[in-house]
Amino acid sequence: MAKQVHYTVVIVGAGSAGISVAARIVRASKRLKGQVAIIDPASKHYYQPLWTLVGGGAAKKEESERDLSSLIPAGVDWICDEVTMFQPEQHTLCTKQGTILSYDYLVVAAGLQLDWEGVKGLKDAVGKNGVCSNYAYQTVESTWEAIQSFKGGTAIFTHPNSPVKCGGAPQKIMYLADDYFRKSHVRNQSEIIFASAKGSIFDVPTYANTLNNVIRRKNIETRYKHNLMEVRADSKEAVFENLDTKEQEVWKYDMLHVTPPMKAPDFIANSALADTGGWVDVDPFTLVHKSFPTIFGIGDCANLPTSKTGAAIRKQAPVVEKNLLALINGNPLTAKYDGYTSCPLVTGYNKLVLAEFDYNLTPCETFPFDQSEERFSMYLMKRELLPILYWNGMLKGLM
Repeated sequence: MAKQVHYTVVIVGAGSAGISVAARIVRASKRLKGQVAIIDPASKHYYQPLWTLVGGGAAKKEESERDLSSLIPAGVDWICDEVTMFQPEQHTLCTKQGTILSYDYLVVAAGLQLDWEGVKGLKDAVGKNGVCSNYAYQTVESTWEAIQSFKGGTAIFTHPNSPVKCGGAPQKIMYLADDYFRKSHVRNQSEIIFASAKGSIFDVPTYANTLNNVIRRKNIETRYKHNLMEVRADSKEAVFENLDTKEQEVWKYDMLHVTPPMKAPDFIANSALADTGGWVDVDPFTLVHKSFPTIFGIGDCANLPTSKTGAAIRKQAPVVEKNLLALINGNPLTAKYDGYTSCPLVTGYNKLVLAEFDYNLTPCETFPFDQSEERFSMYLMKRELLPILYWNGMLKGLM
């Protein structure tokens, strides 16, 4: 017989979003301690924004890793298991180990999944022979190895035709690679190509202007509306689809940094919680599910029309906390999320543009200066300050 357990609040996912919400609600409501469960099968938690710098040789990947057990807030039960099915009409979910959890309120914070098999040949190719990716702990060091061993030729950096974690990350590693190629005196016999399925370098004009200047300065070739379809590792060929003409083009490479396509986790996409794209279908302002009023969605797994970043989660978590507690107490839901997100755009070693904007693509800048300019101070903030604020502030529900 299946084990059955009940909690007032169940949180699916112990990434940035899940832990932040858990920490906030038990801090705000003492009576919820012992009544909150967080479900996640992982044993480790990663500060993924650091992986750009790891791929560029400016940080060690071990700095990004912590034991998940050390991050679960006091008063929250961690269930090391994975969700297989939601039954929102019954206020229950099922896990792989056969447990049935019932809840009064549910927060879905399960992130997204990397679709390595979405590009033919990529899964077997990544991590060797010049094919690399910053997007997984297991592959990020291959990027630095590829950059260091590059002796000239063609280096291609891709951006897929799907939502991605941090929309700027596919290009940030390219700027670091360009800097290193110049330092190692191979840049003048190299061609760098940014092959993006998007139609421009960045969605917010004020930051796009700066990035277009960076591309010109670094002599990088941009090929927009091109989506990577196949990696032929044996012949070092990459097959792209021209999204305008639908024709396929084959390009030779010596180094290929791939941002894999990404999608909602299968157990969400195949559930009643998903929209037509597979993402948790929530109100963009209250973060409450459009069909199930006791369910919230937050972070990368939600269908919010903004960039999927940790900074976005930092602004979403207080909204979920306040609206969840209001729901529990029978009060109106007054907290609203305005779509704020941030992308610290590394444009070279010791250079960074701090992009911050909302649903309307309007800059929402923190500092009293023009953040569209490349600055050493902002690079230092990303490298030294933001990890401290993440581990000791955001994940503890303090910011």
